[in-house]
Amino acid sequence: MDPIQEFKDEKKVRIASYAQNQELQNASKDFLISSNKEQYSYNFTWMGRPIIQYPQDMLAMQELIWDIQPDLIIETGIAHGGSLIFYASIMELIGKGKVLGIDIDIRPHNRKEIEQHPMFKRIEMIQGSSTSQETYEQVKAHADRATTIMVCLDSNHTHDHVLKELELYAPFTSVGSYCVVFDTVVELLPDDMFPNRPWSVGDNPMTAMDAYLNDHPEFEIDQQIDNKLLVSVAPRGYLKRLR
Repeated sequence: MDPIQEFKDEKKVRIASYAQNQELQNASKDFLISSNKEQYSYNFTWMGRPIIQYPQDMLAMQELIWDIQPDLIIETGIAHGGSLIFYASIMELIGKGKVLGIDIDIRPHNRKEIEQHPMFKRIEMIQGSSTSQETYEQVKAHADRATTIMVCLDSNHTHDHVLKELELYAPFTSVGSYCVVFDTVVELLPDDMFPNRPWSVGDNPMTAMDAYLNDHPEFEIDQQIDNKLLVSVAPRGYLKRLR
């Protein structure tokens, strides 16, 4: 057998087995709860900018970007710009593509750092509500010029907001590509972890995603990514477009 294919097959079997490994699943859940309490995801940077993500999710995103080789990545939610720069750096290695970031409030100090970064050459930003018609039209103009598109949703995490973002932007996802809904983990964490946030258990990205999937069979949850990562802020949130 081809040793490269043999390695891939072994990996596939191993990853699938994690779904039935209760000890591993329990350890994963315990770590997610403990690490979220301690703001673990705020500890990392990419090429100098805070990324506010779990390293596991960023490694998964790197794999997807490299495999899909998109012309355009649409991301709602910019914050410090670390994920924009991360995606742009992978696209720079591929040698093509743009990252389009959308945020209702791009703070001046963050904008300055992003615009001065070497990867800014592959980044464009829109300041405005991701759910407004004006913003949507601007994003559509970019999407109309692209062939292969990925979508990442990571702004306001309430059910209504994320559902509206899915309705607007998930259709831009090209067949075979992904719409990734971040922070679905909110549904799996203790409700008292979000006392000062408008989202909570029962009102969050996962509940919005489930509502969207009920009416959109063209997307399915990529369970293999869940099984592989174990620790993720986006459990069940990697949605692959099938048709």
